[in-house]
Amino acid sequence: MDRDAIAGFSLAAPPPGFVDDPYPTYAALRVHDPVHELTPGSVLLTRYDDVLAVYRSPHASSDKREAFAQPLGRGTPIYEHHTSSLVFNDPPLHTRVRRLLMGALNQRAIARMEAGVVSLVDRLLDELADQPAPDLIEHFAAQIPVEVIGNLLAVPRDEREPLRDWSLAILSALEPAPAAAVLARANAATTDFLAYLRRLVADRERHPGDPEADVLTRLLRGDDQGRLSETELLHNCIFLLNAGHETTTNLIGNGLHALLTHRDQLERLAADPSLLTTAVEELLRFESPLQLNNRLATAPIELSDRVLPAGSFITLGIGAANRDPAVFADPDRLDVARKPNNHLAFGQGAHACSGMNVARLEARIAIGRLLARHPRLAAAGTPERDRRVRFRGLRHLPVTLG
Repeated sequence: MDRDAIAGFSLAAPPPGFVDDPYPTYAALRVHDPVHELTPGSVLLTRYDDVLAVYRSPHASSDKREAFAQPLGRGTPIYEHHTSSLVFNDPPLHTRVRRLLMGALNQRAIARMEAGVVSLVDRLLDELADQPAPDLIEHFAAQIPVEVIGNLLAVPRDEREPLRDWSLAILSALEPAPAAAVLARANAATTDFLAYLRRLVADRERHPGDPEADVLTRLLRGDDQGRLSETELLHNCIFLLNAGHETTTNLIGNGLHALLTHRDQLERLAADPSLLTTAVEELLRFESPLQLNNRLATAPIELSDRVLPAGSFITLGIGAANRDPAVFADPDRLDVARKPNNHLAFGQGAHACSGMNVARLEARIAIGRLLARHPRLAAAGTPERDRRVRFRGLRHLPVTLG
């Protein structure tokens, strides 16, 4: 793809075929226009070193109160959510919430989760085998994180059905140019989610759980630095459910789709399960669940060959950075044994994903046990890709189990 092909490239109105395969466009941008102006004062970065520099910069703010005011509508439920949650805040709120969450998601806690995730995945595989038309998203990948995060917050199992639809509606508002109908669904979902959580929190205050296992009880108790306000608590519970669901569903779904379309790597992994750990890292790199992230420059930020001025709104091309040949040899090749693999799928620095090791655990168990039971797994029909550009995933992935 030449320079002319990417002139005027816009994430708000990407060219035909971009959603299905954005990587040729990202490669052309990396070569011809690696600091691409989207609108005046707003740039898209596609080089690994530049994305990493912004992630590590003390002058890169995650606060989105001004950036989201126009697209989301200041004062709306969806604006309140996306400006109150952990991921779109700077210290001190970010520090307080992250400290509470990381205490609940430490290595001991994750180790305690493993047996439950194995049991869940085995149950879903039993049910998948009984499906007349098995779908690896609807019947498998999307079910796992809802149950895992639901367990962490001790959401009653018979109350979990709306969580996936609420999550998709709320996160869809983060697209570069959300339509009015998308925003209406996001606001309705946020309102419904908040109403549900208020009831759940009131019940948990009356009947607290074990703070070592119940993240909601832990958040309610706070720590020696104090407690979260009601708004902070509710919106960070929504964030936990949404982020845990979106990242892991797409990691498992994208990963399985990549393996199905690279049969040699599927067979290699099925024959050698010791590769599961490196395979999960490679699947995160190859098809990053979160393709785009944003930061605001509060002071000049130095990149490879220029300086971004203060006030720049920066879109980080994570999917592009993870295919940068300056860092990853033969980057468009899937290699389940790839080492080293310093991908940026979970971010870097203070805002590195707090649930990354939970997502890794779920993916390792889900993919490993599926391939152990169905090594002749094969695609059946055409997958349906989610049409969003920020989040990369599939809505449907029909298969035969073999």
